[in-house]
Amino acid sequence: MATKNILMIAQQKKVEALRMATGLTLLDDKVSVLVCGVLQDSADASEQLEALAFSDVPVTQLDKPDDIPRAMAQAISQADVVYIL
Repeated sequence: MATKNILMIAQQKKVEALRMATGLTLLDDKVSVLVCGVLQDSADASEQLEALAFSDVPVTQLDKPDDIPRAMAQAISQADVVYIL
């Protein structure tokens, strides 16, 4: 089976999206995360970000609303599977 490029877009439920992305690292597929907007500073978010960093999962955070559409379109065009939360 071919390796997939999985993109997790964190829009509304950001910490849950990070948690799901962490779970997806158990597969042999490439996982990346795009966080749209500010990510809350919490223990849960820090824990998931640490796990993703340990798994070498790139996490891109977009704080400027004007940057989101272009970055999202580019990331989606390169992904095989996209999850949006």
